[in-house]
Amino acid sequence: MSVLESFSLEGETAIVTGAAQGLGKQMATGLAEMGADVAIADVDVEKAERTAAELDGETDVVATEVDVTDEASVEAMVEDVTDRLGPVDVLVNNAGIVENSPAEETSLDSWRRVLAVNLDGVFLCAKHVGQRMLERGGGRIVNIASMSGFDVNVPQKQASYNTTKAGVSMLTKSLAVEWADRGVRVNAIAPGYMRTDLVDEVLEANPEMEETWLENTPIGRLGRPEELRELVVYLASDASSYMTGSTVVMDGGYTAR
Repeated sequence: MSVLESFSLEGETAIVTGAAQGLGKQMATGLAEMGADVAIADVDVEKAERTAAELDGETDVVATEVDVTDEASVEAMVEDVTDRLGPVDVLVNNAGIVENSPAEETSLDSWRRVLAVNLDGVFLCAKHVGQRMLERGGGRIVNIASMSGFDVNVPQKQASYNTTKAGVSMLTKSLAVEWADRGVRVNAIAPGYMRTDLVDEVLEANPEMEETWLENTPIGRLGRPEELRELVVYLASDASSYMTGSTVVMDGGYTAR
């Protein structure tokens, strides 16, 4: 197998959660470009349908609705994708939220909302897709963690988000060790600051934050969402066949300071 062939995803089926926009959309684009049929799984199904229509081309790209915090919804999503595209070979657990507030002012409801999406959601999707992968004897799961699981970002205060992303990295290790001998590899990506539309909205309201972020990022700029495409393809393909339980940090050097 050539190097280029090892990155191919032709004939495979992938699910990307939270893929209607932002980082998820870019990663779904990369998987589709390498030949995978892709399910755009999102709680906002109308936006997911628009994204699927935009990406649908040489491979099949479909929209499916999912609330990753609801186990029945996750099960229904997996069933829907399997019926429409076939057994799932690749899962990218990207859905996530952040709620910024000082820890002493954070309500229990806010804390639980962030944990429910960012940690419960990753577990539930990995569980129900993983069950089928284990039955078939193989598959690849890519969880989206964050540099915030390794370092405390400033100036924003986001204890709940940081905690969940550290949890994603440990869940990745745990699943990887449990499932390695049954053919399922589990890795994670920990992005740094990426210039998505949502981040631009935050910076428009808080322009001083960008200056602080850039001061702490050795490369001196925010990441471009499309820069995640190659990395997710690598982890989703045979190119990374000897890799499991790892979290790959892509943060412009933020955590290396």
